[in-house]
Amino acid sequence: MPCGIIIIDKPAGWTSQDVAAKLRGVFRERRVGHGGTLDPMATGVLPIFIGRATRGVEFFESAEKEYIAGLRLGLTTNTQDTTGEVLDEQPVSVTGEQLREILTKFLGKQEQVPPMYSAVKIGGKKLYELARQGKTVERKARAIEIKELELLDGEGCEFRIRVRCSKGTYVRTLCHDIGQALGCGGCMSSLRRTMAGTYRLAQAVTMDELLRQEDPEALLLPVDSLFAEYPAHTVQDNQLKAVFNGAAVKAAGLPDGTYRVYDRNGTFLLVGQAEKGMLKTVKSFFEVKTGE
Repeated sequence: MPCGIIIIDKPAGWTSQDVAAKLRGVFRERRVGHGGTLDPMATGVLPIFIGRATRGVEFFESAEKEYIAGLRLGLTTNTQDTTGEVLDEQPVSVTGEQLREILTKFLGKQEQVPPMYSAVKIGGKKLYELARQGKTVERKARAIEIKELELLDGEGCEFRIRVRCSKGTYVRTLCHDIGQALGCGGCMSSLRRTMAGTYRLAQAVTMDELLRQEDPEALLLPVDSLFAEYPAHTVQDNQLKAVFNGAAVKAAGLPDGTYRVYDRNGTFLLVGQAEKGMLKTVKSFFEVKTGE
């Protein structure tokens, strides 16, 4: 059965679920999940988890992201991007230097109110469902962090910015808020994700490339690539039975911390936590075989 992670360069017009659904057919595997929703208009890095690798999705939720976004000044819409209904238009007389100065004010930890056109749920209803009914509800601000924010180029009313941010950040809302701070309004005109966690755009394949591949499993990255930031640890053969049963094993001399755990053949088994000379399982990734 296929097991691994494939980095898709998501095409515009597809939802993240569209991509996942297509890959279920390509890999003939029902266990398919994606790492981090991208808006239909967005393109770029979309990690897709196949088979038992889906157990790693939860670890990806807190991953940092990086985007290249188009910032359209002078235009305010109900979706906070150029696909929405225009609410207001204003003349723009903003220089690059003025924009750079404003961008510095959005760096760091802060609170951001999710847009109405988002998948955030309130009272069991997704916000975009309520928005399509013409309803607006109060949303609680959420803690986010903008770690890097850079003006790449642009002039007049069209600019490009690079954003490196924490999970839960809406770049559409960031563009809207930048426009409000400048006094002319603004929205997002394009979005391309260039990084998600440990994965970069250079590792991504397009849907066309995937569909032309005779052996799509050859494109899968190993599950342990998700945990590349952690050091590796190998368990002994006499510890395997305990490991497979989810029990903690001795790890004398191993510094406290999180580890990628392998058997002596180099097979990735689990993510483990070492503490006081013992190693316990955080999440296992080995296939459980019937009868063992």
